Order: sequence, then C-alpha cells, then structure tokens
Amino acid sequence: MSLEAIRKQIDRLDGKLIQLLEERMEQAILAKRFKKQVEDTGREQAILDKIRESAQPLVDGDFLVSLYQLIFRQSKALQSQSLKTIAFQGEHGAYSEVAAKSWHPDYINLPCAEFADIFEGVRTGLYDYGIVPVENTLGGLVSQANDLMIRTPLYICGAIEIPISHCLAAFEGTDVREIQDVYSHPQALAQCRGFLSENNLKGVHYYDTAGAAKMLSEKGLTNSGAICSTLAAKMYNLDIMKESIEDYEINRTRFLILSKEENKEAGNKCSIVFSTAHKSGTLFNVLEKFAKARLNLTRIESIPNEKGTYAFFLDFIGTRENEKVKDVLASLTTATEKFRVLGFYEEIKL
Repeated sequence: MSLEAIRKQIDRLDGKLIQLLEERMEQAILAKRFKKQVEDTGREQAILDKIRESAQPLVDGDFLVSLYQLIFRQSKALQSQSLKTIAFQGEHGAYSEVAAKSWHPDYINLPCAEFADIFEGVRTGLYDYGIVPVENTLGGLVSQANDLMIRTPLYICGAIEIPISHCLAAFEGTDVREIQDVYSHPQALAQCRGFLSENNLKGVHYYDTAGAAKMLSEKGLTNSGAICSTLAAKMYNLDIMKESIEDYEINRTRFLILSKEENKEAGNKCSIVFSTAHKSGTLFNVLEKFAKARLNLTRIESIPNEKGTYAFFLDFIGTRENEKVKDVLASLTTATEKFRVLGFYEEIKL
C-alpha cells in the first residue's frame, strides 16, 4: 500500500465522518420538536460518561469528551434557531432534494426512506414541509405520492418543476476506461439507455440514484460508476465523468410542497381532488364548469380510490381572489360526491 492509497482512504473516512456529523445535527434539530428547552445537562453528562467508557487505544477519553462537547455546542446552537425543515424521499443528493433546495435554499432538507414517512411526518408536525414528485415527462405519474395525497389531510403550499439532468460519477481517481458496471435507480438507467449502450456499460439496478453515489463513495469501488445528480456526486466526493448523459432533453419532474396548514396566499395555481357519481356525464359536467368560466386546466389525473371508484386530481390556473374561481369551486360542492381544495399556491418552473 502506498502513501497515496492511504491518503485516499483517509479522505474517504473524512467524508463519512462529515456525513455522520450532518446526520447527527439533523436528528438534533428533530429532537427539539419534543423538548421543552434546549439545555439538558443530564442527557449530556450521560453521553459523555458513555463516551469516556468507549475510549480506544488511539482515541483516549479526554479527546472524545472534548470532541463531543463541541458537538453539543453546535447541536444546541442549531436547536436555538427557528429553522424550517422540509422532508424528501431518498438519500441526500436525490433529485427531490435538488428541487427542495431550489424551492427554498434556507430550509433544512431531511431524508425519509418512504413517501409515507413524509406525509406522516408533516401531518404530525415532525417536519414543517414535505416535497414529493408527482409527475415526470418521461416516467409519467408517480402513483404512490398521488395516492397518499388522497388519503392524508395535507395541503399543497407550493410547486416546482425542474429539469432532470443525469451525470456519470465515479470514485475519486477512477479511470473512466475501467468502469464496467453503472449503478442507479431503474428509471434513471432507462433514461440513459443510449449512453450506456454506446459506451458498453452495464446498468445495475439500485434503490436510489443518490444511494448509488453514496454506496460508491463508502465502498471505494474503482471499476464502477453511478448515474446521479451533480449534487449527489459532489456530496459524496465523486468525480463527475460526464454530465447530461440522459437520452432526451425533455426530462422534467414536477414536485409538490406539502404542509399541515393551508396556504393563505393568493397563489397562481390551484389543485383540487374530487370524485363523482358512477354514471355517464358526471365528469363532463365538472369539466364543463371550468370551460364556461374560461379557466385553464393544466392537469387532470384519475387515481383508483375505493373499490370500483376513482378520485380525480385537477390543477388549474387561477388565484384565490378570482370571482370566477370562487363560483366554480362553490358549484363543485353539489356537482361532486367528494370534493376538497388541496390549495392555492405559487408554481415555479426552472
């Protein structure tokens, strides 16, 4: 083993330490939701006692105690601030986090394993906001997120549509000619099928694009790559071998921002969900009301709801104060069987 190889290993470990510290600070921010006050000297002392007992030959107890006192100081500083949180699905560096940072760069982005965790966390107040993808120009409807919108009493307080651009990333120092396998989410692999074929690369399914980048970084694989966002590549200290490797430039994803409380601003768009009686003409009657009011529909989707029935998502351009909007929404209470305004909000397109 050479000095260069040892230094690369140290760099890899430093990267993991930073990620773990970031995760610990995230948990400290969440813990504040359950604490009456920031200071908890009893808890701190218990951790320090345990840490001192865990001392190793190369890392003595005094060093660990000093280190953790600094960690406590930073944790308490974060807990003392009025930080807003937004939950997303996937690992750090996921495209949902890219969208969240674009929507509000000052908010703290917190990863969740499943979409359901986002909805439940926002509903209970663990997170201030959640962000979920609802449709992609190539992949179509994100059915799980839309299904949860029906079943969870949350509101839409914002929306953002971003271009999805993939890059090929690899462990630092990897020779691009040595790459054989490329890990990523199946949808991302499908969107880069042409690039993979042209370069004789084998796509390997992984649960998440950012997760693939994280795995390469942690394992130090030098004969593999990952298809991910440039954000993920930078977060996990990977070399970006090539950018914009997707087959089609029209790849865009629309995300909704969820909140527990209704947004009171006028907005420039509105989303509703409704169901109708199971007989001919009922859906037409609803759509006709928007046509007569000259309100521009931007999305309509049907989602299986209860057995044999469907719920309809409908987005249209309009503000809360618009009289035509008020009249149409009022008329839908009698024209539908179930009806709910999901929210008025501003939509951003990047």
